[in-house]
Amino acid sequence: MSEPQVVLSAEQEGILYTVGTISYILHAIVAAGAVVPGFEPGVLLLVVAVIIDMVKKDDARGSWQASHFNYRLRSVLYAGVAMLLTAPLFLLLYVPGKIAWFLIGLWLLYRIVKGWSALSARRAIEA
Repeated sequence: MSEPQVVLSAEQEGILYTVGTISYILHAIVAAGAVVPGFEPGVLLLVVAVIIDMVKKDDARGSWQASHFNYRLRSVLYAGVAMLLTAPLFLLLYVPGKIAWFLIGLWLLYRIVKGWSALSARRAIEA
């Protein structure tokens, strides 16, 4: 990964760090809901997190934090596509569909923890 070309002011850095942390929290709650039986926080939190990421993404362009916005958006996109592709399993048999979505949720939770750890260390995240 190439070095960032833009150096943000301390204020911009702090705002984006806070926004990133909030977004990771929302993503983690949704991902945990896909893994923990009976815990259904709803898609609304994920939609809020994605909107936050899309709105603030340009503010981070060229900085190390831009990688986090792209990483979170890609994670949601990949998980969404995987869920759409495995949705027919629910029509065939309920259990295979549940297992597939559990595994997708587990993968998403892993990505969120990995990204949040990198953000906390104040370093870029690689795909």
